Amino acid sequence: MELSWLNWLYTAVAQVITWIHQGYSSFLAPDSGLTWALTIITLTVLMRLLIFPLFLKQMRSSKKMQELAPKVQELRKRYKNDKQRMNQEVMALYQGQGANPLGGCLPIVAQFPIFISMFTVLQAMANGQLKFGMTQHLVDSARAAHIFGAPLPATFWTDSADIIKLGADPVVTKVVLAVFVAISSLTTFLTVRQSVTRSMAQMPDNPMAQQQKILMYISPLFAIFSLNFPLGLILYWVTTNLWTLGQQHWFYSRNPSPVADAKGNMVMPEPKPGLLSKVRKSAPEPEAPPAAPEPKPIRQQPTRQPRSKRTGSKKS
Repeated sequence: MELSWLNWLYTAVAQVITWIHQGYSSFLAPDSGLTWALTIITLTVLMRLLIFPLFLKQMRSSKKMQELAPKVQELRKRYKNDKQRMNQEVMALYQGQGANPLGGCLPIVAQFPIFISMFTVLQAMANGQLKFGMTQHLVDSARAAHIFGAPLPATFWTDSADIIKLGADPVVTKVVLAVFVAISSLTTFLTVRQSVTRSMAQMPDNPMAQQQKILMYISPLFAIFSLNFPLGLILYWVTTNLWTLGQQHWFYSRNPSPVADAKGNMVMPEPKPGLLSKVRKSAPEPEAPPAAPEPKPIRQQPTRQPRSKRTGSKKS
């Protein structure tokens, strides 16, 4: 699956792996599974931070598209007999409101070359190949690393004799890989479910609802293909799924879906408080100093007038 036009990216990924591994090796054993697990997790987080602006753009575009859904439905009903005019009006609506129907594809498109690069570099390590500027020491270190007793370069279908050569038990290796694949499948399901649930809550009459439900239950099956991947790549996939799950939850909690009030109008609920705001609320507020007592009002007694000056008095 090596693409020659991506050699520059393979080299860049291998170089970043080298730097991260060297950093952790300064206080951890270079050949330990913990060192290599932290290296892969750190690399994954750096990659996801790199494309985080694209994620925000995707979410905002998706939100805008859902807000425009009622107007799009109106246009489709109005021009149902003229598809060309309907498409023109819909695109004009999107452009006028700054919505991009293809905005949701940006993170996927950006992630694809990263995934291919990770796959290619880790596959080269697993095969003991010195490519993309990797040194013999780095490759030997990766091949010697075990995560929960499973070699980093092993796949579920790796021959038992090859696993033994890597200093691991074949049964333990297959169990560990199966567990990681199961976690990958579960996190994929939860990520898609989170997105589909929000979409259905925003558009209950969405004609694509049934297809979205089917996709939600089919998507975890794609994780089965990761049985062909090295353990290091599966760890990358699990990490990126967990990141996506947390990232979506963070965005959805701060951008809740509109809900219908008692009159049937769509209103925006208050965003859920973040962790930092909860901590601030839970902290006791400093007591205010007691207020100084107010002075008691002094009652002014009226001056008694002479009898001759009183109203209504008569002079004798």
